[in-house]
Amino acid sequence: MSTLSEESRQIVASLAHRVGPNVDTARIAQAIVSTLQDMNAALTPIIGQQGVVALYRRSLHLCVSVHPRLADTYDSVQAALDLNALKSVLVEQSETDALFFGEVLLTTFYELLTTLIGPSLTARLLRDVWEPSLSDTPSQENSP
Repeated sequence: MSTLSEESRQIVASLAHRVGPNVDTARIAQAIVSTLQDMNAALTPIIGQQGVVALYRRSLHLCVSVHPRLADTYDSVQAALDLNALKSVLVEQSETDALFFGEVLLTTFYELLTTLIGPSLTARLLRDVWEPSLSDTPSQENSP
């Protein structure tokens, strides 16, 4: 990806927001895993658990084929939706590699889903995953 699409920028920004200002591999790994958990929760009612697992496995495979430096991470993670295994592998990486892997994985997952169900439905289904949660910021509304 030479230029980031709007969706890719939103994914990267969401991941950075979840990691927060104190960057370390544990926080990066947790942010990636929690994003995948949120995606799983949003998509399972629509495409089923097996559909989410298939997208996850395909995303991992494509990440390695496009970015060979991720091969060690791929080889260490079982090709299922075992997010604990993914988290343990990510915390062993450098901060840069863990963040890069997360960005590539999440973007690839999003792009694959878009090819299956279209950009509009994908954006609607995953909108809450990318937007910062309301509990992270104080409410700006004034109730009467």
